[in-house]
Amino acid sequence: MEDAEMAKIKITQIKSRNGATKRQIANLQSLGIHRMHQTVEVELTPVTKGMLEKVLHLVTVEETK
Repeated sequence: MEDAEMAKIKITQIKSRNGATKRQIANLQSLGIHRMHQTVEVELTPVTKGMLEKVLHLVTVEETK
């Protein structure tokens, strides 16, 4: 088997989670984001992509190499 590396992305919270649903807050926490302007680097998997789609209005996403 080949060692296929997943793409990595940087996620930064840019908007407050005040007013967000419990599910959106849970998605942010699952991604590792706990406060404003915090940046985390995660692998882009189908699960991560699904969580991002639910909170895309609260975060910015950048691809890393």
